[in-house]
Amino acid sequence: MANFSPALVEQLHAAANSAAENAYAPYSRFRVGAALLFDDGSIVTGCNVENVSYGLSICAERTALVRAVAEGGAQRNIAAVVVTNLNDTASSVCGACLQMLSEFTTPETVVYFAAESSMLSRRFAELLPFGFTDWKKEDDARS
Repeated sequence: MANFSPALVEQLHAAANSAAENAYAPYSRFRVGAALLFDDGSIVTGCNVENVSYGLSICAERTALVRAVAEGGAQRNIAAVVVTNLNDTASSVCGACLQMLSEFTTPETVVYFAAESSMLSRRFAELLPFGFTDWKKEDDARS
């Protein structure tokens, strides 16, 4: 697993917290922010945006990913993901977000997420051990 400096992790955590401040969560009141660190050193953030239908809501991680592709293209890879919320509640990345992120990560990408009064870190492969990734073996669909 990559070893990121505590200062960088704190910078990403602060960026995710700042994004969470902009969350639109009138139904759940669960305000989430995400910060993605790319292999080129850029950081892109996102927050959750709810909808009354719930199924059309979008998580912070996917908001950040879609923003990153829209602003910088799809050729970069994610080195680290930091997810936090303003509810002081433990929360990992959901399965839908993990699957979306998997096209831009490696098994060694580090994911940091809020836990009971601390941050936990896991390798991406630990969080999504059986994702749909076979296409990566044959051809890079992002090219």
